[in-house]
Amino acid sequence: MPWESAAAEDRLAAGVVFNLPLDTVFYYVVPDELREVVGPGQRVRAPFGKGGQPTTGFCVEVGSPATSRPLKALDAVLDREPLLSPRMLKLTHWIAERYLCGWGQVLHAVVPAGVKKKSGTRLVTAFMPARGVCGRIESLDLPHKQRAVLEVLCREQRPLAIDELSDAADCGTGPVNALRDKGLVTAVRQRTDARGSDLEPVETIRDLTLNEDQRLALEAIMRALREGRHETVLLHGVTGSGKTEVYIQAIREVVDYGRQAVVLVPEISLTPQTIRRFRSRFPSVAVLHSHLSDAERHWHWQQIARGEIQVVVGARSAVFAPTPHLGLIVIDEEHETTFKQETTPRYHTREVARRRAELESVPLVLGSATPTLESWLRVERGHDRLIGLPRRVEGLPLPPVVIVDVRNDPWIARGLAIGRALETALRRALDDEGQAILFLNLRGYSPALWCRACGNSVKCPHCDVTLTWHRDRKVALCHFCEHETPSLSRCPGCGSPGIRYMGIGTQKLEEEVRRRFPGVGVVRMDSDTMRRPGSHDVALESFRTGKVQILLGTQMIAKGLDFPNVTLVGVIDADTLLHQPDLRASERTFQLISQVAGRTGRSRRGGRVFVQSANPAEPAILRAAEHDYRGFVAVELEHRRRLGVPPFTHLARVIVRGPRERLVSEQADAMVEILRREAHGPEPVGFDEQIRLLGPAPAPVTRLKGQYRYHFQIAAAEFEPIHDLWQRALPHFQAMRDVEFTVDVDPVNMR
Repeated sequence: MPWESAAAEDRLAAGVVFNLPLDTVFYYVVPDELREVVGPGQRVRAPFGKGGQPTTGFCVEVGSPATSRPLKALDAVLDREPLLSPRMLKLTHWIAERYLCGWGQVLHAVVPAGVKKKSGTRLVTAFMPARGVCGRIESLDLPHKQRAVLEVLCREQRPLAIDELSDAADCGTGPVNALRDKGLVTAVRQRTDARGSDLEPVETIRDLTLNEDQRLALEAIMRALREGRHETVLLHGVTGSGKTEVYIQAIREVVDYGRQAVVLVPEISLTPQTIRRFRSRFPSVAVLHSHLSDAERHWHWQQIARGEIQVVVGARSAVFAPTPHLGLIVIDEEHETTFKQETTPRYHTREVARRRAELESVPLVLGSATPTLESWLRVERGHDRLIGLPRRVEGLPLPPVVIVDVRNDPWIARGLAIGRALETALRRALDDEGQAILFLNLRGYSPALWCRACGNSVKCPHCDVTLTWHRDRKVALCHFCEHETPSLSRCPGCGSPGIRYMGIGTQKLEEEVRRRFPGVGVVRMDSDTMRRPGSHDVALESFRTGKVQILLGTQMIAKGLDFPNVTLVGVIDADTLLHQPDLRASERTFQLISQVAGRTGRSRRGGRVFVQSANPAEPAILRAAEHDYRGFVAVELEHRRRLGVPPFTHLARVIVRGPRERLVSEQADAMVEILRREAHGPEPVGFDEQIRLLGPAPAPVTRLKGQYRYHFQIAAAEFEPIHDLWQRALPHFQAMRDVEFTVDVDPVNMR
């Protein structure tokens, strides 16, 4: 709705959005008693829907309405101050447009629950001097303790809670109460906040000396910073090239300017080692991660918003940290798929960070040894700047990689995880008092259960995926819906006995390592063993101190770890991701092998990497063994170009789901038909040239958590035609009962 000038009408209206998949702003008249307190970025309560139920939404604009028709009135304003700045409102509106969801849905997701609930805050009684008292303390005849209380209050010039005041004046509550009875101090009520619990002191260390490559990279970042302009810099550095030190010294200058920096890392990389690295350099660091309580998250949010935090380090959602003086955004390991949100709003952190950096006119630094093809293509097209760190610090060489063909390995044929060549290398590393990392991206004991009689795998009753045997818990577990089935003696399908447990997971690998290397310290890191708070730190500390010689696990050990004594890395099965029904399978295989290989050779002791594969001639594996990122990218980009798939096209994947397959299929067919009709409508979007519709078809995992799933894709070289077509078609979709749909723009997960 357009706004007229204030002189045109005396009424004041507020535009409000709600947590609904609606591209609509609703308008309400602002009552006189709320005119002075309402503003954009605050939560409000307003009547909504047919029944006029009081509903919480976000105010996004305030002004004089351009209509004289009656408007419902706001009920209440829920926040004293805006929770979002004008720039953050602009950013969230862009997210809603870019990811085809409601603006209210984005705002609801961006502001943490703890902030909305004001978690950790409580009203306490505080005291301040009565008017005029501070100027006549010397003339007052007061006992020593009472005088001390007054002196503290006059010196601090702010209300002090009773416990804080008692500590400062070294007294009990009696002198304070006596002063209140005399009218010399005044009691006020104010909110106090729960302090974050993870701010233990860390020993400060000095910045390291940069090598020539690092210095040139830092200078390139600093040019954009000093000129006060946005530029996206892709920092392509091999593993161990010192990317983090470049980030830190760029942040150092940002902080010296009195500004703030946001550093985004994958949740899996938010290790104590990473956190200590930043806290040892900067006195004021907030760490935002999934294990924070609502009260801690609220406390951090307030500290950041007041400008009291210099550096914000966090996972995906930290891109929305309310920094009032933002100077730099860094995304480390930018290739990680966890930077894509898998629930509405399904944003990609990299793209949101890019847009925020543009709005704030600050640099964005993307760092990785294996950048995504999307980021590399932007460099090739001249949109972003490439800075290389082609060598490891101190001139250390990249470790040699040996590809082991396990197709004829007798030990692998017997069902063992570690082949003959890898075992020999392991024994040699341990004999030389080195440490080893073994990587296997399958958790559990056996990843598949198979019936010898009917030849079928044993699947989850709620999902079209095979169950994984977890021997320690004696259950077959679905890794999607967490359904558990006790130990099976008969096939659920044909009833025959003789279920076989197939494949090797990290539990089975751990058992084999302990059996074949008795007396050697072993620790396993996967989502099953790292459930308890602090378990990650305990495991890595035992490895760092040498109490453990072999660290094994899933992808959480493949990145971000720096242990100089690791002289061997073994990739148990390089083919795990290779044959997934995913266009990014080769890219992810290359990235994982490259990243895990980078965990060794980080000292003068050197290191070696053994990669076990039944597909040793696969280009992604060969290129990773040669540390040849550019060679891999050249081939893979050309392959993607010929196919006309990302990063050369944008995709909007629409997933339709419900408990009855027939209705889901009918809904998907109806939606595609509407899209085709709108594409060929009175104002066609050049359907055959600009947009392709693929599907509908059953999703690769057709049944998930009891819901049948069909999907289709809208593809185009640019995003605008997809957006325009979707907005035209959306009002015509007729929802069926118990059937819903969701849109995933530029998906990274196609299951």
